[in-house]
Amino acid sequence: MDQSIQTSTLERLLKRDRAVILAALLAASLLAWSYIAAGIGMDMDAMAMPDMAMPADWTPAYFALMLAMWAVMMVAMMLPSAAPMVLLFATLERRRHAASPFWATTLFASAYLVVWSGFSLAATVFQWQLDRLAQLTPMLATTNAVLAAIVLVAAGAYQFTPLKQACLRGCRSPIEFVSRYWSRGAFGIGLFHGLYCLGCCWMLMLVLVVMGMM
Repeated sequence: MDQSIQTSTLERLLKRDRAVILAALLAASLLAWSYIAAGIGMDMDAMAMPDMAMPADWTPAYFALMLAMWAVMMVAMMLPSAAPMVLLFATLERRRHAASPFWATTLFASAYLVVWSGFSLAATVFQWQLDRLAQLTPMLATTNAVLAAIVLVAAGAYQFTPLKQACLRGCRSPIEFVSRYWSRGAFGIGLFHGLYCLGCCWMLMLVLVVMGMM
């Protein structure tokens, strides 16, 4: 009887945990998409008209705006894709420690986003250098057709490399992945998951730099 009550209580807690975490992920994603839909702090109409667009002046404020644009875009695109792993981690955390998993899950998700924030910084620097060399249009696409072709071919070829396949295996076996890195703690597991995810997607994201994310 006691075992049945404990099982029922655990199931109720797991359902509540799932609802709360899904609501938090949905809210964060919607906020990120809303920022993008609002124009990410830029005059999109002016950017769409090359004759009216002024060359970018890469001041610290403009660099920060570009970095924020990339970071928010990564939250909007990658956080929903990480939702199954986040929910799995929360479930295992609840079962193993019989305590609220919200703090540990927050650390896990934060570490995941730290990895994509690092990618956002690298993409912003790359974009800055392209613009400095006059290789960028007002819509933030490269004017260098050869560079664009190289990136597209490299992105396609990368899909067949051993590194891409290794990263995919890590993402396709979530329970095995979490078990392997459990000793790293919530933040450490989130970092490794972010790195595996980055390993799967970084070349595709690089296409955005040269083809024009706008």
